[in-house]
Amino acid sequence: MRPEFMRELLIVAAMIAGTLVTRFLPFLIFPAGKATPRFVDFLGKTLPFATMGLLVVYCLKGVQLLAAPHGAPEFLAVLVIVLLHRWKSNSLLSIGAGTVVYMFLVQTVFQ
Repeated sequence: MRPEFMRELLIVAAMIAGTLVTRFLPFLIFPAGKATPRFVDFLGKTLPFATMGLLVVYCLKGVQLLAAPHGAPEFLAVLVIVLLHRWKSNSLLSIGAGTVVYMFLVQTVFQ
C-alpha cells in the first residue's frame, strides 16, 4: 500500500473513532435508569444562552464604528434577527434570515 493511502486511512479511522466516542459516551456515563446530575442539568439550561452570547460578541468584535459603514450592515442584521425571533420564536429562521440580510447588505448595499 502507498504511504499516502495508509495515512488517509488512519485519518478516516481516527475521525470515525472520535465521532463514535462522542456519540456513545454520554449513554455510558448517564444510563437510562439513573437521574441526571444537577450540574449537567444546570449546564443544559445555561450553556445555550452563554453560547449565543459568545457568538454575538465574536461576530461583532471586528465592527469599526468610526470607519464607514460604521457597523450598519452588522447592526441591521442583528435587528432583523431580534425582530424575527420575537415574531416567530424560531432560532433557525432568525439566524438564517439575519445571515442572508447581512450578506446581501455587505455584497450590494455597502460595497
